[in-house]
Amino acid sequence: MRVLGIDPGLATTGYAVLECERAPRVVEVGVIRTPADELLSERLHTLYSDMRRLIEEYRPDVLAIEELFFSQNRTTAMVVAQARGVVLLAAHGLTVTSYTPLQVKLRIAGYGHAKKPQMQKMIQRLLHLKELPKPDDAADALAVALCYMLEMRSPLRRALSKRASRE
Repeated sequence: MRVLGIDPGLATTGYAVLECERAPRVVEVGVIRTPADELLSERLHTLYSDMRRLIEEYRPDVLAIEELFFSQNRTTAMVVAQARGVVLLAAHGLTVTSYTPLQVKLRIAGYGHAKKPQMQKMIQRLLHLKELPKPDDAADALAVALCYMLEMRSPLRRALSKRASRE
């Protein structure tokens, strides 16, 4: 199984490709950046093109994406929502799963209010990385992809799937 994890943003979108046979393994991790001096439509087109390239190159089975959470800045929320929409459009045809930041933190660190350094240390440990994952957007994308893989491998999930297939 191959999962493409995405932390959406307009200036910087983090991405991570994980593969799992027995244990999750990092295939690729990085960020897509769009220049702030370009028109919004150009930036969104760059994001779309780069997402399509990633999907074509790595052929993921699933796209796991972080849901948006904004408590104050509505302007930023709207722009990030547009970027998230472009990512979802680029992922047309793939199975897509969304996670809130709380869900990702609970699954990775066991605590829904874990801070970035704690999350990065847990990702490093769980994926056996030599260094802390950086930048933050790429680390967040790793966390989202890993969240999906851990959810799919959970004993409860397997038990529910077996029960559903018998019914």
